Amino acid sequence: MKKPLQKYIISLTNIVFALCSTAVVANTLDKIQDEGTVTIGVANEVPYGYTTSDGKPAGEAPSIAVHVLNELGVDDVNVVVTEFGSLIPGLRAGRFDVIAAGMYITPKRCEQILFSNPTYSIGEGFLVKNGNPEGLNGYDDIKSKPVKLGVMSGAVEYGYARDFGIEMSKIVTLPDYPSGVAALKSGRIDALAGTSLTMASLGQKDDRVELAQPFKTLVINGEEIKGYGGFGFRPADTSLRDAFNEKIASFVDTKEHIAMVESLWFW
Repeated sequence: MKKPLQKYIISLTNIVFALCSTAVVANTLDKIQDEGTVTIGVANEVPYGYTTSDGKPAGEAPSIAVHVLNELGVDDVNVVVTEFGSLIPGLRAGRFDVIAAGMYITPKRCEQILFSNPTYSIGEGFLVKNGNPEGLNGYDDIKSKPVKLGVMSGAVEYGYARDFGIEMSKIVTLPDYPSGVAALKSGRIDALAGTSLTMASLGQKDDRVELAQPFKTLVINGEEIKGYGGFGFRPADTSLRDAFNEKIASFVDTKEHIAMVESLWFW
C-alpha cells in the first residue's frame, strides 16, 4: 500500500537557503532561450534523475526541469549521464548547464556551485541482503558491528558515516548504485547507504536484496539528518538559478507537480 506522498515531499516553498551567493550574473539564461536548447546532467539514479531506454530525461528532478525550462521558452532539453561524483566537475567544465539529479544542498557543495530552492526532502535508508542477516537498521549498527558499509562516490552518505564516528576502514566507496548492489550481493559490503527511496527502488529490482526496515533515524550531534534536494548551476549563473526559483515557487506542491512525481515514489 502506498503511504501518503506528503511523507516524502514536504511543503518547501517557504524554506529559504542562504548557503550560496554570488554577485556575478552570466548570460546562460539568455543563451538557452535564444537557442531554444539546454543540456541537463543526471547520475542515472532512480527515482531522482535518470534516462529512459530511448535516452529521454526522466525522474523527479528532470521532470521538473523539463517543465521549468519549457515555461522559460526552452523546448529542446538534452541530457548527459555521468557518475554522481562527476556532476559538479562536469557542470563547472560546461558539459551541461544544469544538474538535475536531486542533489542534496550542502554548505560544501555551495562552495562550488549555486543551488535552486529545494523541491523535496527525504530521509536515509540501507539496502541489505534479504532477511537482513547482520541486523543493520541504522548507522549505529555499522559502528558497533564488524561489517562494511557501501556509499556512492560523491554522495553525502560518506560524510554522514564519518561524522557519525564510523571507522574509515568500514566504509567502501563505489562509483554508482549498480556497483553497490553487486558489492552487497557478493559480500564485499554488508549494507549500502542512500536515500530511503533509492534503496527501496533498488530493492524492488532485485529479489536478493531489500530495504532495511525499520530504519533508525540518523542523528548526528543531536540533529536529525534529512536531505533537501535541488538543482545545481554554475556560480555565475544567478539569472538562470533565479528563473528556476521563480518557476519552482509557483509549481512545487501544486496538483500538477504531485501528479507528475507521484508514480516515482515507491510506497
